Amino acid sequence: QVQLVESGGGLVQTGGSLRLSCAASGLTFSQYTMGWFRQAPGKEREFVAAFIWNGLNTYYAESVKVRFTISRDNAKNTVYLQMNSLRPEDTGVYYCAADKWRNSYYATTTYKYWGQGTQVTVSS
Repeated sequence: QVQLVESGGGLVQTGGSLRLSCAASGLTFSQYTMGWFRQAPGKEREFVAAFIWNGLNTYYAESVKVRFTISRDNAKNTVYLQMNSLRPEDTGVYYCAADKWRNSYYATTTYKYWGQGTQVTVSS
């Protein structure tokens, strides 16, 4: 079965950096669009970034553009989220998501598979 396992979260000060990883198994990774979402306490889960299955297209939420970078290593079945210049409003649980052959990327309903999440806390 498909499994997505996130890692790399933690506590960081404002302006710091973190690199999240999501290791996938049970799927042909290169066929999957991979997304990162986050959820702050009391708020809905929101889109952060996505890397389309074609290996060419990446997309970002306006709030993280320039500061965050999504990348993928198909040989390692892993997608990454490099987060720089972190702000307190970036705090939340970060989730990795996957769906096959998807060209859409923004909505949570786009993705069939989800990881358990990793906590990111940015202190002011």
